[in-house]
Amino acid sequence: MAELIFTEDAADPRLDDFRDLSTADRRPDRPGGRGLVIAEGTVVVSRMLASGYPVRALLGVPRRLQELAGELAGVSAPAYVTSAETMAEVVGFHLNRGVLAVADRPGPPTVAEVVAGAGVLAVLEGVGDHENLGSLFRNAAALGVDGVLLAPGCSDPLYRRSVRVSMGHVLRVPFATFEEWPGGLELLRESGFRIAALTPRADSVPLRELPGRAAGRIALLLGAEGPGLSDEAIAAADLAVRIEMVPGVDSLNVATAAAVAFHAVATR
Repeated sequence: MAELIFTEDAADPRLDDFRDLSTADRRPDRPGGRGLVIAEGTVVVSRMLASGYPVRALLGVPRRLQELAGELAGVSAPAYVTSAETMAEVVGFHLNRGVLAVADRPGPPTVAEVVAGAGVLAVLEGVGDHENLGSLFRNAAALGVDGVLLAPGCSDPLYRRSVRVSMGHVLRVPFATFEEWPGGLELLRESGFRIAALTPRADSVPLRELPGRAAGRIALLLGAEGPGLSDEAIAAADLAVRIEMVPGVDSLNVATAAAVAFHAVATR
C-alpha cells in the first residue's frame, strides 16, 4: 500500500515535483524541465497507476485518494495527503480534480518497435495543439489503432494537457517519433503497410473505398489543423483519401477527422 503522508506545509520540499505548475518556465513537464509525466484526476491517475510508467509520488485531498484506495494497494510511491487550499498553494491554482500523480518518463520506444505487430497506425505531421493531440490518442485507444507515430515537430504527447485530454490513454497507446521525415515512412512500406494520406484534395479517393484492417496493414497519415499535410508527406504516401462532406465545408478538426478515419479502417 502506498504510504500516506499527511502534510499542510506548502513549502514541504517533498512536494517539489508538484510545485508551480501554472508557471510556464517551471512546469516539470515542459521541454528542458524535469521531464516528469503528470496525471490529473482520479480517472487519469488510475490509468497511470495501471501503466508501465514509474510513479514517483501522488498528491491529493483525502476524498480523492480514498477513491483510489484499491489502485494504491500495490503502489510503493508515497501519497501526500493535504487540504484543497494547501494543494492549490503548491500547484499554483485550484485543481478541481483534487489529485495528481507524477511519474518518470521511461525510455521511448523506437519507430520499429511501434510498427512491429501493429495492424493500423496513425501517423501525425505538424500536430502542435496539445488538446488535439490528446484527443487523437483518446480516439486511437477507443477505435483500435495500435500505435501513433509522429513526425519531428509534433507536440509532446506526454505534456500535462495532452495526458489530461487523452483521459490517460496516451499512457497506453505506444508512440514514437521519426528521426527522418518523410523518409522514415519507407520503414512502414517495407513492413507491408499501405500509407493513406488524409487530404481534401479533389484527386483523392473517398475514405469509404479504403479497405479495412482485415485487408492488410494500414497507416493513416494526418496533418495539422489548418495547413494539413505537406506536399512532401502526401507524395510519400501510397494514396490520398478524403472524408466526404456536404458542399461548403472543406475540412474537420484533426481529432474529429482522425476519429472518422479510425472508425472506418480500424474497426472494420
